[in-house]
Amino acid sequence: MSNPNDYTVGWICAIETEYLAAQLCLDEEHPPLACRPSPNDTNTYTLGKIHNHNVVIACLPNGSYGTVSAASVAINMQRTFYNVRIGLMVGIGGGAPTPDSDIRLGDIVVSSPVDGIGGVFQHEFGKKIQEQDFKETGFLNRPPTILLTGVMSLKVEYRRKPGNLEKAINSILEGEEELQEELSRPSTDTDILYRSDFVHPADSKSPCVKACGMDPANLVPPRLERKRPRSPIVHYGIIASGNQLMKDALHRDELAEKWKILCFEMEAAGLMNDFPCLVIRGICDYSDSHKSKVWQDYAALTAAAYAKELLRHVLPDSVEAEKKISEILSSG
Repeated sequence: MSNPNDYTVGWICAIETEYLAAQLCLDEEHPPLACRPSPNDTNTYTLGKIHNHNVVIACLPNGSYGTVSAASVAINMQRTFYNVRIGLMVGIGGGAPTPDSDIRLGDIVVSSPVDGIGGVFQHEFGKKIQEQDFKETGFLNRPPTILLTGVMSLKVEYRRKPGNLEKAINSILEGEEELQEELSRPSTDTDILYRSDFVHPADSKSPCVKACGMDPANLVPPRLERKRPRSPIVHYGIIASGNQLMKDALHRDELAEKWKILCFEMEAAGLMNDFPCLVIRGICDYSDSHKSKVWQDYAALTAAAYAKELLRHVLPDSVEAEKKISEILSSG
């Protein structure tokens, strides 16, 4: 049986497809713990190794979402895996495309400081989709320096060898024949960006393409074809996090312009104070009313593949030299 003291990297995800993608990234899987030091820990864990790092993966309980649930999982992980030194929050999120940020479905956003500000912005929303009340609650802690150093190293590698991430994704898929179809990249024809003022019919249960159509008047003008259309682009900057799903494209644009936000999600704000980590999100929609699950599996895989690639650039000795997350919090 595995020893909880052997694990120094904590990986948290929120939903089933993210948990699956994380497990597929393991180079080897370890047996479960014989027992847990803390009887109050209700998490489910998958243990294994990625690039000489012993990694513990946890997922939020089925049907649980938001910052509070994420914080609970992180706290429980530290109770059992008290030697964890660095954290990763990996999964899917909604993109915020702007004239300055050509974000597309399947791309990746990595939380990174901008102008001296940490990589996660906490927000809260009302319950309406359009014209909802909005409350800004501020920026949270920056990711651990050791992970930002790895991000820089990987960023340079991808500039020199832009196809490496695509190769890493394909390498994972090659070993999973039964899952290839559902995890493979969807057709670019399904990457549809509607105008911000065009809202999905509230009473429609039809797929978005059928309910909203493809009238050019309702679409953002065609974007230039990329040189490597099947290779995800990695974006670095601010990720917005809150307990309500962002489904308002007008507010999306407002926040993206004001705070340079690249992505919206629902868990990271619950982690940054209890589990300092790097947030990695694969883009599965555009944070608007036109929600679709077509890109979720692939987006989760791209984020997980990037996290695996990142750990290749983080030395195990450097991780061991880091202070335990539990000690950092108790001394703070």
